[in-house]
Amino acid sequence: MTDAAPAAKPVPLLVRIRESDMWHGFRSSPTTIVAALVTLVLTLGAVLAPWIAPTNPFDPAQVFLMNANIPPAWVQGGDPAFIFGTDDQGRDLYSAILYGMRVSLMIGVGGVLLAAAIGITLGLVAGYVGGRTDAIIMRIADVQLTFPAILIALLVDGVVHALLKGVPREQTVFGVLILSIGLAFWVQYARTIRGSTLVEKNKDYVQAARLVGLSTPVIMVRHILPNVIGPVLVILTINIGLAIITEATLSFLGVGLPPTQPSLGTLISIGNKYLFSGDWWIVAFPGFTLAAFVLAVNLLGDWLRDALNPRLR
Repeated sequence: MTDAAPAAKPVPLLVRIRESDMWHGFRSSPTTIVAALVTLVLTLGAVLAPWIAPTNPFDPAQVFLMNANIPPAWVQGGDPAFIFGTDDQGRDLYSAILYGMRVSLMIGVGGVLLAAAIGITLGLVAGYVGGRTDAIIMRIADVQLTFPAILIALLVDGVVHALLKGVPREQTVFGVLILSIGLAFWVQYARTIRGSTLVEKNKDYVQAARLVGLSTPVIMVRHILPNVIGPVLVILTINIGLAIITEATLSFLGVGLPPTQPSLGTLISIGNKYLFSGDWWIVAFPGFTLAAFVLAVNLLGDWLRDALNPRLR
């Protein structure tokens, strides 16, 4: 009688990652590596802003109006203490960009997560239930697609603030921006999830789950959702950049965060007023930071889309 073969040792997670097709594709693309580094550096700068920023632009005690409109350190008249110069309120622009990036990231990620939650839920319900429920949800989505996302966000912002007349705008603007972005971006998730759910709900594993008596919510969440979530990850990655641009646009139009709580959009809006007076740095550096982050995130989204597409493997 021969001894049983020894059980295979589990492969460590890091080894599986290094041997995966996604990691190989990542390493073989210099553009993706640069995009990942830019995203990582800017994200870490935003997260660690309270510790690495020279000053806190939100603290009036650290801001002096006498330092207003100082050019960058390497330009004539610049101050080495302000590497990117200062804005019209005397805030260190480098510190303001770090804190502004932090605010923009929180609003963008919060808005995208809200949009994904709404879209995934409605997409699952529409695809699995079908019938009149599917028709109503998809017609609402079709109507919303006829309007630009920024127009939907402006409409939601105006309606919510009109309903909250007695509450100061500064106290609600952060949450309203997240709500506006979430309600403006849910359609793409819903349509994607619905299409995948229509395919998955007729497969054998779903029929087996029905036969054993599982409830509809359990089948949708435990069985169908894990098999349709892949494309959503790509959309979510790309939409983070779009959400940050939407927040920047709303702030630029004056319905975003106040100047005392600058996001990248607020800084660009402030700098635009001084562009023709020669103070180009107030708009240039926040604008470059916003463009670099959105481009890097979009490149990562393109790589993730290709990596998750089995036809390209």
